[in-house]
Amino acid sequence: MTVLQKLGEELVNEARDRVKRVPMPEDVRDAILECQLIKDHEGRRRQLQFVGKKMRTLDEEEVAAIQRTIDSWKGLSKADTAAMHAMERRRDKLLSDDKALTVLLSENPELDVQHLRTLIRNARKEQAENKPPKAYREIFQILKQIAKKANGGKAEAEEGEEESDAAEEE
Repeated sequence: MTVLQKLGEELVNEARDRVKRVPMPEDVRDAILECQLIKDHEGRRRQLQFVGKKMRTLDEEEVAAIQRTIDSWKGLSKADTAAMHAMERRRDKLLSDDKALTVLLSENPELDVQHLRTLIRNARKEQAENKPPKAYREIFQILKQIAKKANGGKAEAEEGEEESDAAEEE
């Protein structure tokens, strides 16, 4: 399998919405979207071969643009994974160290102290008794909401920039 066929296969395995946003000629995009619809193994294999053939007709600049787009998706998912691991570490620290709660509350004074203390106490009890980690998960969801609020300002600013760029183009 050539490098371009593998690149085409990566695109076939992505969500349709993502594929539609990739900068590429319409005939290549149509071949990829068609391949996503095929369920039969042999038919899908043949369509993947066709996608590879179409990919070989692209010039180097177009292939580089497609590769940059795919690389940006992978980088984004790595950042998401790193953020999730950071939240998990913070949750574990909340359960093991009472000072971590004080730090969290100083950073986020809007949090309900009593509810959070109850969740931490219940999570410790669940771990000790080998019960399902309901409170443990709820703490994670609270940390996730905090992170979302912290990043929410950035996302709204970026959306505003995209809208102003679109208005300038018209």
